[in-house]
Amino acid sequence: MDHLDTLRCFVAVAEAGGFAPAARSLGRSPAAITRAIATLEARLGVLLLQRSTRVVRLTEAGERFLGDCRPVLADLHEAEQAVRGAQAQVQGQLSITAPQMFGICHVAPIVQDFLAAHPRVQARTLFVNWLVNLLDEGMDVAVRIAHLPDSGLTALPVGALRRLVVASPAYLARYGEPRHPGELSSHRAIGISRDARAVAPWAFKDGVSAQPQICWISNSNEVDIAAAEAGLGLTRCLAYQAAAALQAGRLRVVLAAHEPPPVPVHIVYPAGRRAPAKVRAFVEFARERLAQVPVLQGRGLAPGSER
Repeated sequence: MDHLDTLRCFVAVAEAGGFAPAARSLGRSPAAITRAIATLEARLGVLLLQRSTRVVRLTEAGERFLGDCRPVLADLHEAEQAVRGAQAQVQGQLSITAPQMFGICHVAPIVQDFLAAHPRVQARTLFVNWLVNLLDEGMDVAVRIAHLPDSGLTALPVGALRRLVVASPAYLARYGEPRHPGELSSHRAIGISRDARAVAPWAFKDGVSAQPQICWISNSNEVDIAAAEAGLGLTRCLAYQAAAALQAGRLRVVLAAHEPPPVPVHIVYPAGRRAPAKVRAFVEFARERLAQVPVLQGRGLAPGSER
């Protein structure tokens, strides 16, 4: 039994006028209340209650101590009620992180609509192309495009993204369309690298890998897509990154039959069911909205790009 609990027992005995009624009000046994009072008196080194077979009375020290305890416990109760209310209300600052391009295209519109529906919430977004530690960075929710390792975070799957190889119609008309990854060694390509240095071989299903002739290395998917649209070569991307260009006919999917498995997309957040109401409300709101994004469900690309 902690110190605050002994204080609650003392106030209950003083207000009820006895150990038995105090025990009933707190849902404890009279023996537990007796031990609590004895522990408190031993801690303070004073007698707080005078006991007899019929009545329990406060000593002079007990009277003074009761007057000091009541506001302390009242303030604690008020603080507990306030934090429970904040936990239960959809309010306060909500911090969300996601990969940069996906965040701009798909998460930002969700945040806008969520704020319109919940005016007592303020948002902070961090759209970056590196893994953000939620606890270290003070983030409430993350959208992750990856196979997730085991962790203490709650992960809610919302779909998956195809990993595509795309090229412009002009490039394909000039250099031909590769039908197998083994043909990539004779094709030009734009590669992605975080430090814009080396590009790893392109992986396909069944453990097949290939290395095209990299003519441009960038650290930006937007740059790679634009270069592919300009006809400079093939490039690899996730489906959402090329969806608009594919729909408009500026790019075409190649090697669809050899695509590796899609990459899962999750909404990730700490605390699970004990998360604040603002987090739980946003997670459910975002889950419903992301479930409607065609590319997350393997749809929404240009005709002829389906596997």
